Amino acid sequence: MRIREINAMRGPNYWSVRRHKLIVMVLDLEEMEERPSNTIDGFYERLTTMFPTMYEHRCSVGEPGGFFQRVEEGTWMGHIIEHIALEIQTLAGMDVGFGRTRGYGEEGVYSVVFAYMEESVGRYAAKAAVRICEALIEGEDYDMTDDIQKMRELREDDRLGPSTGSIVEEAEARGIPWIRLNKYSLCQLGYGANQKRIQATVTSETSSIGVELACDKEDTKYLLEQAEVEVPRGDIIRRERSLEEACDYVGFPLVIKPIDGNHGRGITVNIQSYEEALEAFRQAKESSRSGAIIVEKFIVGEDYRLLVINNKLVAAAKRTPAHVTGDGKSTVQELIDEVNKDPRRGYGHENVLTQITVNDLTKTIIKDAGYSLDSVIAKGERLILKDTANLSTGGTAEDVTDIVHPANVSMAERISKIIDLDICGIDIMTTDISQPLSETGGAVLEVNAGPGFRMHLAPTSGLPRNVAAPVIDKLFPQKGDTGRIPIVAITGTNGKTTTSRLMAHIAKMKGYRVGYTTSDGVYIQNRLLMKGDCTGPASAEFVLKDPTVNFAVLECARGGLLRAGLGFKKCDVGIVTNVAADHLGLKGIHTIEQLAKVKGVIPETVLPDGYAILNADDDLVYDMRRSVECNVALFSMDENNPRVKALQRLNGITAVYENGYVTICRGVWKMRIMRAENIPLTYGGKASFMIQNVLAAVLAAHVQGISIEDIKAALETFIPSASQTPGRLNLFEFKDFTILLDYAHNPAGMLALKKFTDELEATVKVGIIAGVGDRRDEDTNQVGSIAAEMFDEIIIRQDKRLRGRTEEELIKLLNDGIQMKDPNKKTTIIPSEREAITHAVKNAEKGSLIILCSDVIPDALELVKKFKEQDLKGEPFMA
Repeated sequence: MRIREINAMRGPNYWSVRRHKLIVMVLDLEEMEERPSNTIDGFYERLTTMFPTMYEHRCSVGEPGGFFQRVEEGTWMGHIIEHIALEIQTLAGMDVGFGRTRGYGEEGVYSVVFAYMEESVGRYAAKAAVRICEALIEGEDYDMTDDIQKMRELREDDRLGPSTGSIVEEAEARGIPWIRLNKYSLCQLGYGANQKRIQATVTSETSSIGVELACDKEDTKYLLEQAEVEVPRGDIIRRERSLEEACDYVGFPLVIKPIDGNHGRGITVNIQSYEEALEAFRQAKESSRSGAIIVEKFIVGEDYRLLVINNKLVAAAKRTPAHVTGDGKSTVQELIDEVNKDPRRGYGHENVLTQITVNDLTKTIIKDAGYSLDSVIAKGERLILKDTANLSTGGTAEDVTDIVHPANVSMAERISKIIDLDICGIDIMTTDISQPLSETGGAVLEVNAGPGFRMHLAPTSGLPRNVAAPVIDKLFPQKGDTGRIPIVAITGTNGKTTTSRLMAHIAKMKGYRVGYTTSDGVYIQNRLLMKGDCTGPASAEFVLKDPTVNFAVLECARGGLLRAGLGFKKCDVGIVTNVAADHLGLKGIHTIEQLAKVKGVIPETVLPDGYAILNADDDLVYDMRRSVECNVALFSMDENNPRVKALQRLNGITAVYENGYVTICRGVWKMRIMRAENIPLTYGGKASFMIQNVLAAVLAAHVQGISIEDIKAALETFIPSASQTPGRLNLFEFKDFTILLDYAHNPAGMLALKKFTDELEATVKVGIIAGVGDRRDEDTNQVGSIAAEMFDEIIIRQDKRLRGRTEEELIKLLNDGIQMKDPNKKTTIIPSEREAITHAVKNAEKGSLIILCSDVIPDALELVKKFKEQDLKGEPFMA
């Protein structure tokens, strides 16, 4: 078996609009295509022995044991690998269940699709599943231990931490979209100009002064002392020679810690002698960036964390360091092993609690207590194993929110304002949190910026608290605010780019700051910031991440959808211009119906109160209305289209071309925008396919609340040109001839172009055409045949990007198509585009029309502009 490719879906996709995290592995079974599972001796027994937990896999049978039944009856290895990939992720602590395996359109080749939680784990699981399956086929032993541990490590490396993850989950629950901005915890909530950012539990609204203060324990303590907050007596020193004096001033027992430390690094507590203090000072020095060390009174009591968000106490927890309790017969190591058997403890952050690891620090603490790992401690005696109470080192937390004394609540909320933090964790040592600190002799030890939420989200005991909710309340205070910006997504076989550009122009005329993606590049307002084909998810995210944008227009092509899914989860308007045979035979898409399913992802992602704008003249596009959960609006070149009439009777919104007008209808009531012949983009109404693009764009603008007056003004000022619509019906008038440059590159596009050029007067029409490598033979033949009907003379050139074909193959396919239609057609073969254009220009007859079909627009445009300049100056044409 051979893996051809592995793609990770990260948004709505061809396989599932709702399940965004999917691995799609293209797997060639090779000789295993002839060997289903029931033909391999012992395979069923080995599989069930290795994966007894797979009994829960229901598969298509629909009941426990269903998958095993399929294996026993006989199923193909792609299907089995799908289930193995799901199961090994579950065994590694990531419970995923969705999968499907489908034919790729080639004998023995399958798309193996399964869910993942972390992309790196999903990719690893795909490869591991194939290895495991091959071992089962061969009857070889396979130890999964390393694979399971590797997947756990990958998950911990890549996943969002519990705090960030909880905020993101709360945002998702409220319909707030999010984007991860780096591989750590920096995330964007909302889109464009409405975005907020978080990094763990620091937000874009967190005061930088507050963070600096919290990180400087000396300043924090000083401010709290000034405000009459109970803090332990202490001193700040930088040199070892000052230690003895500080110890005398503070008095034993004491605590020594770096002034700028975090996560408990370099802290030593309950120091009883100068010798212990000296060792603690040296440890603190190693963890201190500034070199300043705090020596302060050790407060007797228990460790409490008070969490304040937006100046309100939202949770409190009593924290206990990792520890074991003796039973009088087990060694310390055995007690640790027993504690780690608790099913709530796992690797890293995978469970409520973290397993206790024994490191050098642990051994030192045990040794200082007078024991070793082999010691047996008395029954009931508690042995502390870590010097901090962090959950990440194996500590536990008990929720005590409901018993915090009102005086302590008031104090905590006051501290958050004194230090100026919107989210802060206040560490308190006291014997009883239900009594005021002034009565228990307790004290505030630290104020933390970016406090961890894990202890509150999933305490070891007590009530879990949704502490992420007040964070979202703070960032998005208006009810129903999702941080979104309007998104108009556009797909189809032809017309996507022009419709996208026109929609963006209408929105800009309305006053929006528009970001839009096209097959030419990404634009923020009118600035081209990224060149090339930018119709995939990365380009969409580029726009949605831009903080200056408050309206997005996103062209979405099939390539990006199949490679990674959409770069957004929901849009406000989804336009489908048409579906025609193009790119078939690629990425497992072999029929026009499959292509329609790919394009249909766009309308399926429209928000419930948004609009899917569909071409009522296209059967496949019109059928997409059946699978949407939003409003539907239709456009048609025929006002009597029965589909449009039916929607109008239901008081729906439509756009039609009627009596020469582009018209929007609400129910049966017409609102004429303007005559098509007066819309520059339609070339006096001659370019019917441009009228179709206009209908789609004006309908989208209308449902977005843009007025008829603003739409009309935008249509009047959207002039087809090399700058506004590069490569889309760009006409260049020379003294003796005309050049028309267009992107037509498939049969449907060529037929639309033919309909337009048939209405243009010329003494002779010369066509420059090329084949595209990633098309079916019949598609390239058809382009040649259409060209034979369109043009008096044909020049066959070839693209720079051959896309898997040879130049000779493509030229022959085009020529064969020409010969089928007209064996006597005058045809010249000039492979270089530059030379082909130059030849046509230098040999142009007076009154002729040269029609250049190009899919690498910038190069062709540059050359035509150069010739135009030479023509104006009366100079000879020189490339």
